[in-house]
Amino acid sequence: MDPDAALFVDVVAAGSLSGAARLRGISPAMVSKRIVRLEMRLGVRLLNRTTRRLEPTARGERYHADMVAILAAIREAEGRVGDRAAGPSGPLRVSAPTSFGRLHIAPRLKPFLDAHPDIALELNLSDGFSDLLGEGIDLAIRIAPTVEPGFDAHRLGDSRRVLCAAPAYLEMVGIPGSAAALGDHRLLAARGQMPWRLTGPDGDFTIDAASHVRTNSSEVVRELALSGVGIALRSLWDVSSDLAAGRLVRVLPAIEGSADVGIFALHPRGAVPSSVVALLDYLRTLWTPSPPWAG
Repeated sequence: MDPDAALFVDVVAAGSLSGAARLRGISPAMVSKRIVRLEMRLGVRLLNRTTRRLEPTARGERYHADMVAILAAIREAEGRVGDRAAGPSGPLRVSAPTSFGRLHIAPRLKPFLDAHPDIALELNLSDGFSDLLGEGIDLAIRIAPTVEPGFDAHRLGDSRRVLCAAPAYLEMVGIPGSAAALGDHRLLAARGQMPWRLTGPDGDFTIDAASHVRTNSSEVVRELALSGVGIALRSLWDVSSDLAAGRLVRVLPAIEGSADVGIFALHPRGAVPSSVVALLDYLRTLWTPSPPWAG
């Protein structure tokens, strides 16, 4: 495949020349030069350039869709070639949420890597959802109520979420006696995590409020809760050890986050490389039938 066309896919995924440059490890000027070269070769403008963001033109969108499909076909072909070996081998690019990847994937990779020495694993952590096709991701971990259509998704476990706070915070401001009383407290959530969808004895309801501290990091929210800043809605996989040690305590224990949120692994449809199958099988042994944070 034309390397300039593959670079164009990265530019669209990143939304900027600088984002694609960081992904590729080259300069933004080089990215711009190669995109211009591609447009001149094709005889069409592929991108509308504004001061804030790049957007594909109508023809650019069609070209992007075609290139994404070609990249997916190339990955399938490479996966089939790799599967001719005695065991799983070749590159395996994985993405996962930052906190979950750091706490529950990275520390448990050694047995998998020891068992499959011919797999070249790349693990990328981000709180944003990766573009699987545009970024060449073989397997992505999602923690969400649902996953986007067009991919094969495997539910690996549940993700219970509880309201919690540091004892020092509750000693300072008091313990809320009802869901309505949460409005009188400092609530903590990363960007995109509000409104909270909760369930309790009286059914499902939502809490929508501004976070006391604005942040794009879920890990920052956890640290703020631990330091006594306010109340957070946290996944048990993130705070179970803090709850057990008393660094955090449950708030309104009859209320939890909605039960539909799960931990999913998803990958592009089509031929699945044996490396992806091997990692899926390994992850299932870690989190089913009962994940370690379930207590």
